Amino acid sequence: MKAQHQADFSRIEEAIDYIRANFKDQPDLDEIAGNSHLSPYHFQRLFTAWAGVSPKKFLQYISIDHAKKMLAAQASLADAAYETGLSGTGRLHDLFISIEGMTPGEYKNGGEGLVISYSYADTVFGMVLVAATSKGVCHLAFCEDEQDAFLRLKQRFPRATYRHTNDDHQARALQIFSRDWSNIEAIKLHVKGTGFQLKVWESLLKIPAGQLTSYGQLAGKLNQPNAARAVGSAVGDNPVAFLIPCHRVIQAGGAFGQYHWGSKRKTAMIGWEAALLETNS
Repeated sequence: MKAQHQADFSRIEEAIDYIRANFKDQPDLDEIAGNSHLSPYHFQRLFTAWAGVSPKKFLQYISIDHAKKMLAAQASLADAAYETGLSGTGRLHDLFISIEGMTPGEYKNGGEGLVISYSYADTVFGMVLVAATSKGVCHLAFCEDEQDAFLRLKQRFPRATYRHTNDDHQARALQIFSRDWSNIEAIKLHVKGTGFQLKVWESLLKIPAGQLTSYGQLAGKLNQPNAARAVGSAVGDNPVAFLIPCHRVIQAGGAFGQYHWGSKRKTAMIGWEAALLETNS
């Protein structure tokens, strides 16, 4: 069994190297499977079990990563499509919509035209940077250093216009850190992500305060029971800390696991919400 396990790992490792080396040719499933000397059906199952995504989706991730680097270097959409091995800008558009939740032009523009208001605030879990567009909160992150936090925000929207000021969206969001949630006004979010990411984040919003779920259970609720790893990745990409409660997702064995903004902070959040629930019961 151990020998087979190692053999499977080696095959998937070789397949990943093959995809990375040949993504500009956009190889299909038959070609990639043939390079691994497996049937397409067997290879598809084996690759998905090991990598957490299908071979096609992995190829898309590699392709879009290359296209993003080209666009960041100010390549044209046509050049980015050609150098990524895509037949035209239409396929590049579809790929960006599928993976990034935005068009290649929007990605290249880097938030150009957006006006983002941001401010810093102290909360029970430490300082946060909260930012919002006219539509709602687009970013909330815990931070130790204000300048570093602002630079990270600008990396998400490099061409947006920034205003260091408070607004109603930010004020409503910060009320979530109050122990009295009875008078909290509706909080609006303005986030972009892939269709899968948005589904995961929407599911996170349905987890009641004081309750926990596992990555596997969350995947099951999305009718994708074998996608726990992909769910974990989407949870980790959450752009709005605490408001989208990714801290309520733990490992299947009960361990709290890692957290983008620190495992100790995650433990404190879970305990704080449990105490709040007990106080109000």
